[in-house]
Amino acid sequence: MSIGMTAVEHNKALVRELYEDCINKRDLDRLEALISPDFEGARGERGPREFRVTIEAVLTGFPDVRFEIHDLFGEGDRVAARWTFRASHAGRFVGLPPSNAGVIQEGNVIYQIRDGRIVRAWLQADRLGVLQQIGAIPRSFAAGEARHNASS
Repeated sequence: MSIGMTAVEHNKALVRELYEDCINKRDLDRLEALISPDFEGARGERGPREFRVTIEAVLTGFPDVRFEIHDLFGEGDRVAARWTFRASHAGRFVGLPPSNAGVIQEGNVIYQIRDGRIVRAWLQADRLGVLQQIGAIPRSFAAGEARHNASS
């Protein structure tokens, strides 16, 4: 921890480094220093290796992805991040061929940090919106379901 930084400030800097240096700058080798071997992700992925596989899948499907952090809040061993990612669907993603569509996704993540590394992540992101933007699910799907349920 840097001199003069509180534990919460250090944890927030760690999360910022994850997005700005590791993901946005494509320096995934830094993940080993940021992600604990005990890490458990939102989809059950474990450790820095599986976290990296998840990030690589995003980078394969959206090679120009950039995360913009809007908010970082910290308390105790937790840091909450609110972000937007912007990208083009220029590669295979979840088995879908590239659509070349522009994609914007918003997300919220709560990270738990222990001993200077991220040990847990809870993610809420608009996955349906991404699938609609790349043409995997019709944009009218959610609206159609809402109208159907309202009239039932």
